[in-house]
Amino acid sequence: MHQPKVAAVIIHWNRCKLLEQFLPFLMASTYTNLEVYVADNASTDDTIPFLEAHYPRVKIIRLDKNYGYAGGYNEALKHVKADYYVLINNDIEVTPGWVEPVIAEMQKNSNIAACQPKLLQYHHKDKFEYAGAAGGMMDSLGYVFCRGRIFEVDEVDKHQYQETTEIFWASGACLFMRAEAFHEVGGFDKHFFAHMEEVDICWRLQQSGYKIMAVPASEVYHVGGGTLSKQSPQKTYLNFKNSLCMLFKNLPTSKLIWLIPVRSCLDLLSSIFFLMNALPKHSWAIHRAHADFFFNIGQWIRLRKEAQAQIKTYDLKGTFKGSIVYQHFIKKVRYYSELF
Repeated sequence: MHQPKVAAVIIHWNRCKLLEQFLPFLMASTYTNLEVYVADNASTDDTIPFLEAHYPRVKIIRLDKNYGYAGGYNEALKHVKADYYVLINNDIEVTPGWVEPVIAEMQKNSNIAACQPKLLQYHHKDKFEYAGAAGGMMDSLGYVFCRGRIFEVDEVDKHQYQETTEIFWASGACLFMRAEAFHEVGGFDKHFFAHMEEVDICWRLQQSGYKIMAVPASEVYHVGGGTLSKQSPQKTYLNFKNSLCMLFKNLPTSKLIWLIPVRSCLDLLSSIFFLMNALPKHSWAIHRAHADFFFNIGQWIRLRKEAQAQIKTYDLKGTFKGSIVYQHFIKKVRYYSELF
């Protein structure tokens, strides 16, 4: 039986030690029609010599500068021919049969554009991992969370989210993507550089009529923070700025006019929280994110017009009608299963 061609593409910048540690697991995958690529964002360490010496089967895409996650994949995937892409971080340990369950699900239905496996923590393999857990969701105010992870609370995996199901967004740490669908919606928004770009593209794919799925029969283990730590103010900046940009691009006008002011007020509260907890750099990062968003509003208006022109449906799956902020911080809900 013919297997679709799958290209596993690692976006990479320096940190060659991560490739040394995790490439052996990827190369041991049991899926036979799999090609492995490293898209190198102009690393300055010994990444390229290492790959050439130890992994001649790995195809190297040399990018001329650091385009980040979003721009890096947009550039790299111009050089990759496959039925499906797997966009995978350099700090993920895969299991031998991790590809087969996801591709089987995507082959069943041509409307499935993107999927993710179950993401578990590399250092605590019985717990869900922050960056995607068992599938990404979004609440009514545009805050993202996961089946198995609400804010900083990572649940223990007891197979409570083991069913294959539709979700709002699939994790960029290990993102299976139908190649045709990726290019149909124009790929990632390069202006995001890194963080939230996978939520944005999944939103646009859903509005173009596609489905996003979680397939927990496939498991991978993610270190997290391999390139940019969760404690980095730059990550705080990118998350807050890109979240505003994503909402501005994709929301219907009737919701946009009230949600952006509400989110701005909530973000101000977040900045005060950081300041009260002796994290002034993170507080400043939020103000910088808002300044950059509003000072570049002309750019986002143009991108909104492009995104809105692609919309075929506003019927989005993987949404929570309430506020996850209220549920978690006021009602003290810790686990996804308690929301329903």
